[in-house]
Amino acid sequence: MTFVKYTTKSVAHLRERLERMGHSIQKTALYDVLCSLQYSLKANKKNIEGVSHPDRDLQFQHINTQCELFEKAGNPIISVDCKKKEQIGNFKNNGKEWTRKGKENEIQVNAYFHSLAEGLAIPYGIYDRLKKQGFVNVGIDHDTAAFAVESVRRWWKEYGNIQYPHATGILITADGGGSNGVRNRLFKRELQLLVNEICLPITLAHYPPATSKWNVIEHQLFSFITINWRAKPLTSSRKLLF
Repeated sequence: MTFVKYTTKSVAHLRERLERMGHSIQKTALYDVLCSLQYSLKANKKNIEGVSHPDRDLQFQHINTQCELFEKAGNPIISVDCKKKEQIGNFKNNGKEWTRKGKENEIQVNAYFHSLAEGLAIPYGIYDRLKKQGFVNVGIDHDTAAFAVESVRRWWKEYGNIQYPHATGILITADGGGSNGVRNRLFKRELQLLVNEICLPITLAHYPPATSKWNVIEHQLFSFITINWRAKPLTSSRKLLF
């Protein structure tokens, strides 16, 4: 415990405090000074992911080579990942949308009380890189390796085997962590069970450490889902996708 107090003040509050101390100052004086010193209001950026692996470029070359081979053979290439968990209920969702006056959405004030939520949604996405089509399996329990492989299984049974009736293999590109992580032995075991079930070999290629933003599904599927959610309370699991 210390008596040190930390505070943050806006330009307007600083000007008001200076005026109380007897200083006469223009409304934009502090703002102009900060701008002249190359300062501006900025938010934090999520860019630091960890130390880059020395074989990163070789790993990307390997993934690129595998993708070229599977594309030439007409075999499916899917990018997989699990989007962050979402609480189902009348809670705030970031963003703004055009709304008539008096028709604003009223949401729960206490958004952090899990007891107010109707459930938990875990969207696991699968993006077909050749057909440029997305598939999302929404779970309501936990993001586990079994859930990840079950999502791949459902994609293959509902779409994959129809889109690729003559496929001789499946290529999966994924992040190195999470339920489909490179060290997750259960994920590999469940994938082997799926291979035995569909009688089709599966090639798994993980992206190098600290390169999760390079995962194709982040830009081609999840980004559009986020846009669709903008300023809309997720009051049902259907609203996760529509």
